Parts: sequence; structure tokens; C-alpha cells
Amino acid sequence: MPNAHDPHAATDDRLVVAISSRALFDLGDSHALFERDGLEAYRQFQIAHEDEVLAPGVAFPLVQKLLRLNARAPSAPRVEVILLSRNSGDTGLRIFNSIQHYGMEIVRAAFTSGAPTASYVRPFGADLFLSAHAEDVARALRAGVAAATILPSAAAQENSQQLRIAFDGDAVLFGEEGERISSEQGLEAFHQHERERQMEPLEGGRSAVSWPRCSACRRRFRPRIRHCASPWSRRARRRRTSA
Repeated sequence: MPNAHDPHAATDDRLVVAISSRALFDLGDSHALFERDGLEAYRQFQIAHEDEVLAPGVAFPLVQKLLRLNARAPSAPRVEVILLSRNSGDTGLRIFNSIQHYGMEIVRAAFTSGAPTASYVRPFGADLFLSAHAEDVARALRAGVAAATILPSAAAQENSQQLRIAFDGDAVLFGEEGERISSEQGLEAFHQHERERQMEPLEGGRSAVSWPRCSACRRRFRPRIRHCASPWSRRARRRRTSA
């Protein structure tokens, strides 16, 4: 079964996205069973239904669009998606069967048997971690990895094939300095701080690595990919001015 030591692990500058199974697929019913009846009932249910394909989850369209980028240059893929799941190897078989059913090129994965998945994000070299477990996301953020909580649900109807990625400037692309001053000292103190330091470079935030790699994808596949930073941040304005 694929693991963190896969010889095909990304070693170049491709964008690596780690995603949880509950973000990728709609596991609402089985997760409710787990919370109601416990692990053994959940395990038996997943094994009994391992040949039933899971419905797409809320992050499924995003993953499809990311992986579709590689179809244009299969010999030099620019994006890798990794699965991180709290399932075990046996309960996770249904997940991998569903991945194969949808033809998704997800090669590396880790099944933690209930343990937090955040500790696997860095060993996999992931630039971004998307999970339905807020606790795992918080751990990844504390480790300095860009991460976001995905509210588990069925996938929305997608009418567009276009991939759009938006980055906020404050505390995401760039550091938390300004946001911290705003929350602790108020808006006027924030404005004064920004005016006094308008010519000083800003420290990178948790997505400082992800943005250049998204930009590399954009240059390669332009004009099919668009990315932007928040237009309200001086961080975004400075980036545009110096580019």
C-alpha cells in the first residue's frame, strides 16, 4: 500500500497538497455511525461496503482540477495530491477503491488508525493540508504548515472546469504581525504600524511556499489558471509593485 516512503515521492518544486479522506469523499453517514456506535461498528460497516463507491466530498472538485493539470504534461507533473486518513488499512480499502473508480492519480497515502494525521504532513513534503478534522489542522498550523479546515459535505455541482486559487495576504501569504497588532491594539494602531513600515519587507506566512509553486503552474498553463492575493492588503500591493 502506498506510504510516506514511496520512491516516487516528490523531490522537485511541484505543488504538494495533502487531503483527508472526509474532505475528499462524503463520509458523513459512516462517520455518524462511528460517533454513535464506536470503532468496531464502523470497521465492520466499511469492510461490508468496501466495494461501494463513495460519493464525492466537498474538496473532490478541487482535487480533480488539480490533478487534471498533470494530464497536459504527464512526464513532468506539477501537482501531487496525497491522502492522509485516520482510517486503518482495512477500513481504508473502500477509500482506495473509490479513488481508483474515479481514476484519480493519488499514489501516496497514510492511514493512521485513528491517530492525528498532522504529524505526517511535513514528512510528505506537503505545501498545503486540507482536512475535516479541525484538531489536525490546528496542529499543522502550529507546525508552520499552510492548512485549512474543510467542512465535510457532499460535493457541490460544478459547472466550470476552471481552477481558481485565491490567497489572502495577512497571516497567510505574509506574516501575522499586522493582524496581531490590529487585534491587540486596534485599527488605528494597525494603520500607524503599516505607514511607519511601508518600505520594510514582510516575513513570509504559512503559504509563502505554496504561492510560488502555484505561480509556476500558472506560468506553465496560462491562461487557464488564475491566482490572486487580497487587493486590500499592502502585502499584495507591494508584491505587485515589486514584481
